[in-house]
Amino acid sequence: MSKKEFNNTGVFSLLLTPFNEDRSVDYETYKKYVEWQARQGAQHLFACCGSSEMTTLTLDERIKLAALAVEHANGIPIIATANLEPTWHGQIEEIKRMEQTGVDGLVFVTKGYCDNNDRMYTYISELSELTELPIVLYEFPGMHPHLMAAEVYGKLAKEGRIVGIKDTTCRMELIKEKIDVAGDTAILQANIPYLMESYEAGAKGVVATPTSCGAYLFAKMYDEFFVQNDREAANLTHQQICLLDNAIGEGFCASAKYLVSLCGIKEFNWYTRGNHNLNAQRLKSLRVFHDWAKATGMKFYND
Repeated sequence: MSKKEFNNTGVFSLLLTPFNEDRSVDYETYKKYVEWQARQGAQHLFACCGSSEMTTLTLDERIKLAALAVEHANGIPIIATANLEPTWHGQIEEIKRMEQTGVDGLVFVTKGYCDNNDRMYTYISELSELTELPIVLYEFPGMHPHLMAAEVYGKLAKEGRIVGIKDTTCRMELIKEKIDVAGDTAILQANIPYLMESYEAGAKGVVATPTSCGAYLFAKMYDEFFVQNDREAANLTHQQICLLDNAIGEGFCASAKYLVSLCGIKEFNWYTRGNHNLNAQRLKSLRVFHDWAKATGMKFYND
């Protein structure tokens, strides 16, 4: 997909990675999960992201997950991270292989280079020349320092290769700085408490952890704000999103995986490759939240 054809606005829903008990990737459950996510109303799906535990996945695993996402997303555009390999030559090969999966856009993390603006700009600029696909930048918190200066983003935006950035600054003044220099690109918000405020300031979409299990709510809020122009309805939905965010905050991404299993993908284990551990009390609290949401009509997923 060319940059001209790529819609850089809307909900970019994150894809979790299901694991078997031995922590091998459960690809069969992943296929069902992608199909489930494709029914939630998001404009895009984001494979091989932070919520996918991408830094614990091998390149072969990431490539297979991206390809399966393309195959099972029912035509919804897929983006995937393509610069995780440790060497420059490794990243060149990674980009080529990720392109071959059929994804619609590539994601480049800021790689921990944000303490040097010249290095950050040069790195992304040179990396961008290696693909014709649309590029979304990602201030990935797993590689510090990760927050890109607005002046660097503005310079990259003017070059025309970047279509947006997942902003993880979590500070309105910094979010607004990027919005001011974004041009035709999209500032995509990761912070939940400031989501409504960010939309009002000019952010064009969302890429946030609760979309992994509650994208339906995000799609509803996006439609209410941008299509229906109903600020009151959007604000009420934002309040529900904040409740969901708090429900899964402790122990994410295991918490989101367990919630997905309660929402219909029963095979989805909450196992991760990290140190997350859901004890009986935590599992109970997630079941209580799920049942409460269902009983009160807080619909956060599409059956």
